[in-house]
Amino acid sequence: MRLFAGLSVLFSLFLGWIIFSADTGQSNLFFELIRYVPYGDKWGHLLLFGTLTLLVTLGTNFKRVRLGGFSPYLGAIAVAVIVLIEECSQAYFPQRTFDLFDLLADAIGILMFSWLSYLIEIKRQKIHTE
Repeated sequence: MRLFAGLSVLFSLFLGWIIFSADTGQSNLFFELIRYVPYGDKWGHLLLFGTLTLLVTLGTNFKRVRLGGFSPYLGAIAVAVIVLIEECSQAYFPQRTFDLFDLLADAIGILMFSWLSYLIEIKRQKIHTE
């Protein structure tokens, strides 16, 4: 799990660079590539924050938090909070625009990759009990 914790940090730095580039109006190779993909921006949100969710969940060894009768992964909650802050912060940057559909794509990515995390956790438990 240390590998995934390290990958989480590296991927977070990569995402930080992407966000910084967008906030400061800079262009980069990734921004250019997504322009050629239908709904590329939304796919990017889904995949980037979904991947971060998976890496953080694996890196925290599937740690969960208790929220009433629900026990989501700590990684998913952490990423969701970061996403919400980041998306809302766009209102303060002239180059950025808050987009509810970006937030929806982020949420779908977090949920899909949480489900993938769950499948990996179940498979891992099954292997350890055999």
